[in-house]
Amino acid sequence: MRTASLTRATGETRIEVAINLDGTGIYDVSTGIGFLDHMVEQLSRHSLIDVTLKAEGDLHIDQHHTTEDSALALGTAFAQALGDKKGIRRYGDALSPMDETLTRVALDISGRPYLVCKLPFTQKRLGEMDTELFEHWFHSFAQTAGLTLHVETLYGANNHHIAESAFKGLARALRTAIEIDPRKADAIPSTKGIL
Repeated sequence: MRTASLTRATGETRIEVAINLDGTGIYDVSTGIGFLDHMVEQLSRHSLIDVTLKAEGDLHIDQHHTTEDSALALGTAFAQALGDKKGIRRYGDALSPMDETLTRVALDISGRPYLVCKLPFTQKRLGEMDTELFEHWFHSFAQTAGLTLHVETLYGANNHHIAESAFKGLARALRTAIEIDPRKADAIPSTKGIL
């Protein structure tokens, strides 16, 4: 089983995370930010990655540290669970429709973190979450997970749908990328021999 668990503690947050890449999409998420919980639950359910994520942060200041550190911890656990990445498909992409919104996500588990993110939010908050934090979450996750990640809403009007289609698209792209390729289950998917 490709699993990992860790605790990340700083002067601003304490995050406990456990994941199983070969799960069924079971989740137990509590960050203190309702909308972020909803997005990580979508990520788990649609990627089939089991996720337990418990965060305590300095929400009396704002949501920045909790959002960032939960993504950093989740990405670190993801990378640990992947191990040497032997046999994975490596690449994944998805078109994620949600009513009037369509988001495209493409990723490479390359070990070279990079983010291109284009989410056309027209309001400053969703629930109690600042919409500017979504790009920051994707950046932090890609950084520690070792992903080249492109997230772009092609069109959409409803801000909730824009956020949710992005997380669901990430989930479906990850599901493809982490699958073991039966034709090359014993090989690292790179001519370099390492990712």
